[in-house]
Amino acid sequence: MTKVIDFIFDFASPNAYFAYKVLPDIAKRHNAVIHYNPCLLGGIFKATGNQAPFMAFGHVKGKLDYERLEISRFIKKHGLNKFRMNPNFPVNSLILMRAAIAADNAGTLNAFIDTGMKAMWEDGCKMDDPKVFTSVMSDAGFDGSALLTATQDPMIKSKLMENTAAVVERGCFGIPSFFLGDDMYFGKDRLVAVEEALTET
Repeated sequence: MTKVIDFIFDFASPNAYFAYKVLPDIAKRHNAVIHYNPCLLGGIFKATGNQAPFMAFGHVKGKLDYERLEISRFIKKHGLNKFRMNPNFPVNSLILMRAAIAADNAGTLNAFIDTGMKAMWEDGCKMDDPKVFTSVMSDAGFDGSALLTATQDPMIKSKLMENTAAVVERGCFGIPSFFLGDDMYFGKDRLVAVEEALTET
């Protein structure tokens, strides 16, 4: 039976970028497939009462400095030298995430994720600006205007909300999260545990 890694992601999270870059090699080593599940991080936070680390831990002495240290270690370990913290952070990801649903419907989700992650976490683009979004996607070979229009489609909006509510129901409280069957793993640092679990199955 094929092993499936359900990857819960949102472009808003730099840690989702890191996981996105590392996960394919893990999947390849274990003959697993990745199911990319676009969900809205803001919706997950609202439903669970969670907060982004810079809000939740901003008052804790040394905590955010340590988070930055862990990021630098992860970048070095995996050779993710193209990463750049987006100067527009935090970026509202609603346009990107709705467009991801449209891309999934069109069978182009993988290429769309590549483009969105690169724009957000390598090129520093302000992807919540409709003009920037349209330009970036068009330059990558998509119909940027059509994708932007699709973000206003009630069915697209509904699907993103459904995805988000479904993962909250499964126990998800943040991104990136991963499911192997019913087992959930949260955060890029749990990719080691994901690989260990794949080894055991």
